[in-house]
Amino acid sequence: MGKIEEKIINLLNSKLNPSILKVVNESHMHNVPEGSESHFKLIIVSESFKNIPILKRHKIIYKELDNLMDLIHAVSIHPFDEDEYKKNPFTIDTPDCVNK
Repeated sequence: MGKIEEKIINLLNSKLNPSILKVVNESHMHNVPEGSESHFKLIIVSESFKNIPILKRHKIIYKELDNLMDLIHAVSIHPFDEDEYKKNPFTIDTPDCVNK
């Protein structure tokens, strides 16, 4: 686990208290140097998202990541509340970068 991935996990765990948090470094799927931490997929399940529109959930996550976003090129966010995740835990696989 890299430093940025670890920081993402620590920040989101402490601020949103998720029941499920998956942080996937997808940098290897892009045209970046080996060992990069520039592209991430976040799957986060938290009751704090209950009755909150999807766009606002994204804004909450971006706000919590704050300055860390300066180090990240791309992030794919999949936020769910508990009931949504139980009904449909589906997330889209990220395709390889066309420039890889």
